[in-house]
Amino acid sequence: MAVEHLLFGTIRFLSRRHPELLDELESSLTHLWDQADDASRSDEAVRDIAQRFLKSLRAEGAQTDQDADH
Repeated sequence: MAVEHLLFGTIRFLSRRHPELLDELESSLTHLWDQADDASRSDEAVRDIAQRFLKSLRAEGAQTDQDADH
């Protein structure tokens, strides 16, 4: 949890200064894969988690933009 929190905060900080970062990360998701060697392997599930992570960052950025407009 601590690593996820720090990573999320770092990406949020950087994406505020470089909005194209989220697009770049999203375009790289096709390269993600699950390291499991058995039937539990699900590359798509790993990509889905990353996609939700980026979606959350985008939503937070949009909310920050709306708050700044008021």
